[in-house]
Amino acid sequence: MARLIDVSHTVEDGLVTYPGLPAPLVCDFLSREASRAKYAEGTTFQIARIEMVANTGTYVDAPFHRFADGADLAKLELTRLADLDGLVVHVRHQGRAVDADVLAGRDLRGKAVLFWTGWDAHWATPSYFDGHPYLTSAIAARLRDAGAALVGIDSLNIDDTRDGSRPVHTILLGAGIPIAEHLCNLGALPPHRFRFHAAPVKFRGVGTFPVRAYGVVSD
Repeated sequence: MARLIDVSHTVEDGLVTYPGLPAPLVCDFLSREASRAKYAEGTTFQIARIEMVANTGTYVDAPFHRFADGADLAKLELTRLADLDGLVVHVRHQGRAVDADVLAGRDLRGKAVLFWTGWDAHWATPSYFDGHPYLTSAIAARLRDAGAALVGIDSLNIDDTRDGSRPVHTILLGAGIPIAEHLCNLGALPPHRFRFHAAPVKFRGVGTFPVRAYGVVSD
């Protein structure tokens, strides 16, 4: 039997994912009470209204997020997002800058490479926004050259946010490799031998959107 392991955060009204970006507004467009007048007695529905920026909760970046001529979410192939061979790289004690040595001897081709930093423990607190772990440009180049299918991390940003050039986004998205940020619960996944899924809505002209990311583990 297979187990499904959720590695995405819950999005709710007022949640701040990234400093400077607005929190989502989640409310009723049609409330259950208001719907009573539209349907048969005893039948009610709720239709939600959601206002948010695309970078909310756990999300995937497509190349269009960084490059005007890059693939947007509508053009991003499912082979980059779903049913991927998963690999968890444990870097909880590597310090802030995660460098290429942690990948020594690993086969990365075609894999969703997920970096388990443990930073998700600070989610929804002020600590989440300060001092997060990130990847270096050297490890990003290693992931690109080794043929990784997708790269994810469970912290605020895959880049050092003090560096405005965003080298990791530039290297990975420039190679067509999507990025999953704000993952969580990666410690519940095995190091390998699981399938990973993180498919966003198929939006044209959008480079980032929330996902329900999960791993499938066969026992």
